[in-house]
Amino acid sequence: MKWKKTWKKVWHFVWEDNSIWSWIVNIALAFILIKFIVYPGLGFVLNTTHPVVAVVSESMEHDNGFEAWWESSGKWYADNGIGKEEFTGYPLKNGFNKGDIMVLKGKEAKDIQAGDVVVFWSRQTPIIHRVVRKWQADGAYYFQTKGDNYKTNPASIKSPLLDETRISEESIVGNAVLRIPLIGYIKIWFVELIGLFADIAGQ
Repeated sequence: MKWKKTWKKVWHFVWEDNSIWSWIVNIALAFILIKFIVYPGLGFVLNTTHPVVAVVSESMEHDNGFEAWWESSGKWYADNGIGKEEFTGYPLKNGFNKGDIMVLKGKEAKDIQAGDVVVFWSRQTPIIHRVVRKWQADGAYYFQTKGDNYKTNPASIKSPLLDETRISEESIVGNAVLRIPLIGYIKIWFVELIGLFADIAGQ
């Protein structure tokens, strides 16, 4: 009977108590639940190590709608054999924004096609961009990707992170299948806040 009384006290503290300590415990429990149960469970179901990601850059944004975006950015695609009509048939043809949440699903390399939006590793940094070319060499698949918001090929942009001209199939994390607008800003703000405190602590 003693354990029942203890359990009731714990239950009341976690779910009914309005104290600051109860809130802290609730936040910790939510973090543990999402981090170690929900997230791995989704990863298992969707066959990827990263089933849900937050977009932290503006590289896939389409300003002022598709037509305006194509007017300013479509030349690269046209010059590389991807016409406007073909692009309109691509998944997420209107791009997506910084702060969006993207749901990923694992996809066999042989099934990934030009137009798919994928997350891949680039020098230990996860990048989400669109596949613009796919080829096979020595029994393996390789991909070229591009951010929709880049006016030119990223390979021509001097960056220590991006080389999107020969991405191996092992680097692919998953294929974007669903966009949830703006919720990712919660993660972005949290990371920025932690970074701010880290900067202050280091001064």
